[in-house]
Amino acid sequence: MKDNPSQLTSRREFMKTTGTVASASVLAGITLPNVHAAGTDIINIALVGCGGRGTGAAANALSVQNGSIKLTAMADLFEDRLEGKHKVLKEQFGDKVDAPADRRFLGFNAFNQAIDTLKKGDVVILTTPPAYRWVQFTAAIKKGVNVFMEKPVTVDGPTSKRMLALAEEASAKNMKVGVGLMVRHCRARQELFKRIQDGEIGDIIAMRAYRMHGPVGKEFVKPSDRKPGTSEIEHQIKYFHSFLWASGGLFSDYYIHQIDECCWMKNAWPIKAQAVGGRHFRGDSVDQNFDSYGVEYTFADGSHFYMDGRTMVGCHDEFGSYAHGSKGLGIVSSAGHSPGKCRTFKGQNISNDNLIWRAKQPEGDPYLLEWEDLIAAIREDKPYNEVKRGVEASLTTSMGRMAAHTGQVITFDEILNSDHEFAPGLDTLTANSPAPVVADAAGRYPIPVPGKKKREY
Repeated sequence: MKDNPSQLTSRREFMKTTGTVASASVLAGITLPNVHAAGTDIINIALVGCGGRGTGAAANALSVQNGSIKLTAMADLFEDRLEGKHKVLKEQFGDKVDAPADRRFLGFNAFNQAIDTLKKGDVVILTTPPAYRWVQFTAAIKKGVNVFMEKPVTVDGPTSKRMLALAEEASAKNMKVGVGLMVRHCRARQELFKRIQDGEIGDIIAMRAYRMHGPVGKEFVKPSDRKPGTSEIEHQIKYFHSFLWASGGLFSDYYIHQIDECCWMKNAWPIKAQAVGGRHFRGDSVDQNFDSYGVEYTFADGSHFYMDGRTMVGCHDEFGSYAHGSKGLGIVSSAGHSPGKCRTFKGQNISNDNLIWRAKQPEGDPYLLEWEDLIAAIREDKPYNEVKRGVEASLTTSMGRMAAHTGQVITFDEILNSDHEFAPGLDTLTANSPAPVVADAAGRYPIPVPGKKKREY
């Protein structure tokens, strides 16, 4: 697949703000006659990628109250996960899950088979490792079905350009496309965004965010994790957090939410990043991740955003995002993605005496709200395409990751125009294909070496 240069977005266009919250979720598209599944009010869902996030997304979709929604097809690379998650969803949602054995597909081509069961107006959920996003999005566009895709949507420059071109194709077909940066759909954070843009805390002069906890997910793979009879490519896909080509590593997969929400509050994307990071307490892990990261992002106006991440046992844990303005402070996240418990304060000290505003509690679940917004756009036939913004967030995250892994200052232009595609040819991979990265004789995979390797590995 070749990129059309006329379809690519320049850095200046990338730096333009997304404006109001509504326009952040609803990008330009061509309004065509509304089409629901088979001319009925039933929207069928196909789940591609049956891991924890995929199963959660399917559960969120089936929980939307706006009309009838059914899960009618599933696809995965691993049979135990496919069958296990089908059982879980069937027990939870009963007749809303109608994916019999002949619509549960297994293997590297399973996504195509699942998408082929859908009709215009239906939705495919793409929750496989993000390296495959452009491959599966291409298939969805060819079929003309709506899409929900998890973040990040890219992990390098070449696939980012590819996704931008695909986003335009999707809008031209009037497809509705949601991206799993669910915090953007949090009503409390939408209110906080409005208050910040209206000047409640003054001009933002600095931002900071933290995600510090012990190892989670599948990011610290060990030699013993390799199951007998599993090919190398299957092993790397199963433990995708451990491999930069598959996921962008823990940095891209975990930190993108806070990077995105802070840039949203700033209403801009950074123009460059510098960073530090290292592998300190790895034991016998052979993955490609660092276990600590500290990134300083710089915006065009000279203000800075500091992102600190750490995955170490026994250290101080913290999860939060903060916006410091010339007149006050805003809390974007306080202890996790949900509830946000957003607040604003006079000055820079967090205290009840300085409190200006507090988000009403309890808050709506943003994982459900993003689905309510997507389904409403489908049923009301409103333009809805979050891919461009998803690419911007993914690129900004990759910019910080690349700065840490290379020890260089990385600009937005450099990550966008980098020629290092981590895993070219993913659309032709099979279970017997060579893996994108290869372990050495000791079973260790290539890791970033800042200052010595100009590429990330």
